Amino acid sequence: MKDKLLSGGGIITALLASLCCITPVLAILGGLGGIATTFSFLEPLRPYLIGLTAIVLGYAFYNAYKPKKNSAIDCACETNEKPKFINSKRFLWIITAVSALLITFPYYSKALFPPRNQNVVIVQSKNIAKAKLNIEGMSCIACEESVDYALKSEAGVINATSSYKTGIAFVEYDQSKVSPEQLKKAIEEKVGYKVTSIEKMNN
Repeated sequence: MKDKLLSGGGIITALLASLCCITPVLAILGGLGGIATTFSFLEPLRPYLIGLTAIVLGYAFYNAYKPKKNSAIDCACETNEKPKFINSKRFLWIITAVSALLITFPYYSKALFPPRNQNVVIVQSKNIAKAKLNIEGMSCIACEESVDYALKSEAGVINATSSYKTGIAFVEYDQSKVSPEQLKKAIEEKVGYKVTSIEKMNN
């Protein structure tokens, strides 16, 4: 019973540590823009939740692999019962692998986005413009990937790069095909983050 609780606790804390990063990707993939910021309040707690996951799983491994007392060995021989799968070491390793996948999600989230059509577009230099968008809500690498994907999916966007640390996205675009307001709308509707301001930049 204790092993089951420890394993369950490990995966729950790992999931909580990752929800703030998973929801922006779900917003893009599932068209659920409103959910992106639902768990953003967990971002400041992420390091502590990861630490708690490591402690819980570490203790579970200690319990699973610590030397057994003679009385416990004798008892196991008498009953001759194998532990249930949910209480087994194999299940603990599976839980650990799933927890690791959840915690490292921001670093491979880019691979989950569907490929975009990379059509070569010839843009007249007079139509090329740059904009700086200030965005509220980004909290990890997965957030950056979601914002970049949403912007690059817009017709007329040449390049887009965002940073969750600064809360800024820089976009290069063809102003004859897309406007700064459309870029703002793409982020707010597709990902769910709020664009607080847009600045047009000199080329």
